[in-house]
Amino acid sequence: MATKSILIVEDDITYGMMLKTWLGKKGFHVASASSIARAQKHIESEGADLILSDLRLPDRDGTDLLKWLSTRDTPIPLIIMTGYADIQSAVQAMKLGARDYVAKPVNPDELLKKINEALDGVPAGLMQTPDTRKAKPQPDPMADFLEGESEAARKLFGYVRLVAPTSMSVLITGASGTGKEYVAHRIHQLSKRADRPFVAIDCGAIPKELAASEFFGHVKGAFTGAHSDKTGAFVEANGGTIFLDEVGNLGYEVQVQLLRALQERKIRPVGSNKEIAVAVRLVAATNESLEQAIAGGTFREDLYHRINEFTLRMPLLRERREDIMPFAEAFLAQANREMDKQVEGFDEKACRMLLDYHWPGNLREMKNVVRRATLLATGRYIGPDELGDLQAVATPSAHMALRNEEAEKQHIVEALHQTGNNKSRAAQLLGIDRKTLYNKLKLYGLN
Repeated sequence: MATKSILIVEDDITYGMMLKTWLGKKGFHVASASSIARAQKHIESEGADLILSDLRLPDRDGTDLLKWLSTRDTPIPLIIMTGYADIQSAVQAMKLGARDYVAKPVNPDELLKKINEALDGVPAGLMQTPDTRKAKPQPDPMADFLEGESEAARKLFGYVRLVAPTSMSVLITGASGTGKEYVAHRIHQLSKRADRPFVAIDCGAIPKELAASEFFGHVKGAFTGAHSDKTGAFVEANGGTIFLDEVGNLGYEVQVQLLRALQERKIRPVGSNKEIAVAVRLVAATNESLEQAIAGGTFREDLYHRINEFTLRMPLLRERREDIMPFAEAFLAQANREMDKQVEGFDEKACRMLLDYHWPGNLREMKNVVRRATLLATGRYIGPDELGDLQAVATPSAHMALRNEEAEKQHIVEALHQTGNNKSRAAQLLGIDRKTLYNKLKLYGLN
């Protein structure tokens, strides 16, 4: 079978290069263009079997490329890449002929699935929310994950091994980027459902009008755009585990439907009169305070108690300093494989920078930093130059940590000023969690 060709249309050169390298390793012939005009020239001279295009480009939008493609005798399938804020624009792009769309940062497994479906001519699910099904069943989804050796890690995974074999629903709390989905995967792996599906839903990426369809499915003709039957996440995960990431983002009406499905173990696809029995184990995650959401009337208390039979708190990366270098080495190994490089490690100064940095973005930030450094590295080891982004950021803990009661109020005021009154970022800067910050704001009358 001839090698399929993909054209990447992306003006972020580094991001485009990483995609090109990754897709090349998956067996595709990949070319890239940084504008619509250059993409058109490439298509006219060399063609392509599939186009992967950003929605926003320097000269025009991806929709302009779609309109141009529609005038050709042999249209080329195009998948739109877009940020969450442009999801509605991506829906419009699909109406203009886009084959599918994915949210940035793209999930590799989801993107590869959509590419293969497009190349194989499988009908696209028009109303599928981009990147909400973040993980499909994989032989070993934990291949690059480390538990860690710190006391915080040992305590966390001790609880994981304790709760995994039970049928209890689990709520994983913690800041963004701490690895909540990895822990959800681990719970599934260690459960009695390990041979059944694991389906992850990003509740923050589901448009309100599509949430019920995403969870419960729909029948053809149930609403505008429902061109075929759709299997919902609950049926897809039947017998296994369903993971609801950022569960606090669900709308109130969907919370009611979700509670009913969990209590009665039955779902009804949108537009259908038929109920389907389902048996799933629920794991949910949030980086927000659901207790505050309950107090504010945006989250149902009965649903909270249903999903919170056992709570796991994810430690911040800076709370597990012993794990920083093992994770950095693991991310380096992963980046080497993805980019076909042979960087051997970090030099002494780079190690010190990694250990001294505050890591407000936790493991997700570290993965991105190491991936970029691997891309930039020209020698055997990553040095300070490849970690330049860390040099530009002062270590907040060196001067902003709350050390004594007398200094606390001034430090809090300064942190709020530096972050433009963003309380989540201020809490990170101060080295405390957001709930503690709120308590101290109340204590000092700074609300």
